[in-house]
Amino acid sequence: MTQKTTLNETHRRLGAKMVDFGGWDMPLHYGSQIEEHHAVRRDCGMFDVSHMCAVDLVGPDAGKFLLRLVANNVEKLKTPGKALYTAMLNEDGGVVDDLIVYFIEEGRFRLVVNAGTAEKDLAWMNTRQAEWKSDVRITPRRDLSIIAVQGPNAKAKVWQALPEARAATENLKPFFAATVGDCFIATTGYTGETGFEITLPSSGVEAFWQKLLDLGVKPVGLGARDTLRLEAGMNLYGQDMNDAVSPLDAGLAWTVDLDAPRDFVGKSALLAHPQQKQFLGLLLLDKGGVLRAHQKVLSAHGDGEITSGSFSPTLQQSIALARLPIETAVGETVKVEIRDKKLDARVVKPCFVRNGKALV
Repeated sequence: MTQKTTLNETHRRLGAKMVDFGGWDMPLHYGSQIEEHHAVRRDCGMFDVSHMCAVDLVGPDAGKFLLRLVANNVEKLKTPGKALYTAMLNEDGGVVDDLIVYFIEEGRFRLVVNAGTAEKDLAWMNTRQAEWKSDVRITPRRDLSIIAVQGPNAKAKVWQALPEARAATENLKPFFAATVGDCFIATTGYTGETGFEITLPSSGVEAFWQKLLDLGVKPVGLGARDTLRLEAGMNLYGQDMNDAVSPLDAGLAWTVDLDAPRDFVGKSALLAHPQQKQFLGLLLLDKGGVLRAHQKVLSAHGDGEITSGSFSPTLQQSIALARLPIETAVGETVKVEIRDKKLDARVVKPCFVRNGKALV
């Protein structure tokens, strides 16, 4: 059965085109995906991301549990509110899910996991908790909603809507969070722009959304969310990685701590099977096609495959993320099979746009 966020009827009143996304009825766009994309790059936009699942971990063993559960090292989290991007791995080193871990205080953490994998993730965590006999309570917080407000003017708009939040968040560094009343406000996002992701009780989300709407913040759907994250070089679970893909081959080696003496699920597999592929960006040079997922990439070092691709509204060119032979270097020209053509593309670093500026 398709699930709905608290804002579902609000999206429909705003004329959103609704689609199924990971079992959730979500807005694809509200009229123009391109206009929504540019709004985030040039001004600000807001996303209903309440389909994502916040999960609270509380108990004496919460920290120790996460040390074994995720590939990054939660011992890095010393300051309350600090966040860490990481992945849960299976025993073979594949990615169960990518997620964010927030350190609230000793014995208390919050995770935010993907919508389509939430039930799988919870089952995985509960199985590990029972297996390790960890004294930790794992609680999915479906009583909460999440709104992301992103763009160069995003913070100013949030402070207008929530004046009491300014003092706590004005000097908040990236990947930190602060609690303001019943709002959990984090300097995280999925667009390559500044802004906040705000978790609040679902009972108050419609009023908060309306405040932002009245301030001129543009609603943005999944379509623009995808082109924004692609321009920013951010992975999408199910496309750029999955249970069968190592984080080392998905450009996520920086989220894996293999040096600390601790053990974690999947560590032995990663040590036994080092990086096999490069995860890089592609910029289409020829006209006559658009880079899309699963297209074959031909290089002097062997074949690769595009994992995510689209037309970039900011660059006005087609871009992609791709898994390529490990010898592939930035600056090389490769061929991409698009229908019956082989078109030239340049290999670039896997980040095309950040903070409204082209990086390629």
